[in-house]
Amino acid sequence: MNDFSVDEIAVQANMTSATFINDFREITRMTPLQYQKQLRLQEARKLMLMQSIEVRRVAESVGYESQSQFSREYVRLFGITPQKDIKESKG
Repeated sequence: MNDFSVDEIAVQANMTSATFINDFREITRMTPLQYQKQLRLQEARKLMLMQSIEVRRVAESVGYESQSQFSREYVRLFGITPQKDIKESKG
């Protein structure tokens, strides 16, 4: 996934970084970083459940250097470990 800094996006939107972050949070109820994490985790879940790609490879493909960090954030968002989610999706 492509990484963009808040400063780069703010410049493109002709805003200060602070204004961009405040407007973003008002619209999404998340910071840009929280939003990015959520998108990455949703993409990872799709790859694991629909394409049967192993957890380690999925974590790397969506930008996580640490599988344990990926798993912690996955549990925070989905309430289940990636491994258990895969197992339950298979019935």
